[in-house]
Amino acid sequence: MTAATARPVTAATAADVAARLRQADAVTILCHVRPDPDTLGSGLALGQALATLGKSVEVAYPGDLQLPASMAALPGSDLLVAPAAVVGHPTAVSVDAATLGRLEGLADVFTAAPTRIVIDHHVSNTGFGTVDLIDPASDCTAALVLEIVDALDVDLTESIATCIYAGLVTDTGSFKWARPASFGIAARLLQAGVDGARWSRQLLDSHPFAWFRVVGEVLAHACLVESACGGAGLVYTTVPHELLSAMPWDESESLIDLVRTAREVEVAAVFKESEPGRWNVSLRSKDSIDVTTIARAFGGGGHVRAAGYSATGSAAEVTAALVALLD
Repeated sequence: MTAATARPVTAATAADVAARLRQADAVTILCHVRPDPDTLGSGLALGQALATLGKSVEVAYPGDLQLPASMAALPGSDLLVAPAAVVGHPTAVSVDAATLGRLEGLADVFTAAPTRIVIDHHVSNTGFGTVDLIDPASDCTAALVLEIVDALDVDLTESIATCIYAGLVTDTGSFKWARPASFGIAARLLQAGVDGARWSRQLLDSHPFAWFRVVGEVLAHACLVESACGGAGLVYTTVPHELLSAMPWDESESLIDLVRTAREVEVAAVFKESEPGRWNVSLRSKDSIDVTTIARAFGGGGHVRAAGYSATGSAAEVTAALVALLD
């Protein structure tokens, strides 16, 4: 058996993960492609905690996209290395990746490690490590990293807390859909010195002026299908490649949160054409529909209220496929 196929998988606790990490001299932490604040904040928070313990740490994400200024300013960014410079230590940790595929070009680095730890909160994650800490009841992966930091007996510094806050505030939509436990976590992070107002504004409420033109065009082409989802309704829109490529990649992530506000519908979808004919589809629901079932029908996954998948074809073809499934 190779390291890539050797299992069994362990259903782990934060204490189990901490015990494995204590045994390691060096750790590679991998974030998912097109990193968001939860994967990056989780990676940098855990990396700082391990560095405090004297471990050699590298944090990386696949691809050559530069981080937006909002995330590049997170504490611990000095731990980041380019994909080509990744050493690949015997202990590798995947943070916030629902599948191995989300690590893209760094997947081989993960599977080559004898000890492979998965930390995630996506309900669709079935586990792909030798040790899997997967808790869909957690609002974000960063909250699970906080449990590990505590289990490592590392002080919750302002820098570590800030990275955890980044994941928490964004994955809860600025606490709009947070579970009760998240408010207690937020209070603890603020008490550790996090400037909540600054980071909430920087991560959620700051856009370049050009973003407004994109938003205008995207919303102008939104379509309403009131009969979809058994009458619960669907709203969707597309962002063609020429429009998407004119804006910073991270800015496109906020479009789904605008489309989902349509009062008449339960489900919202945004089709983003990353390359001509290749689409990343974001799905959201409000109360009654599990969008992971929709995403899985197209080979994707995610959360009950937030999921996604990839599709190929023309705008008419990929949107028609979703409407046909739901109408």
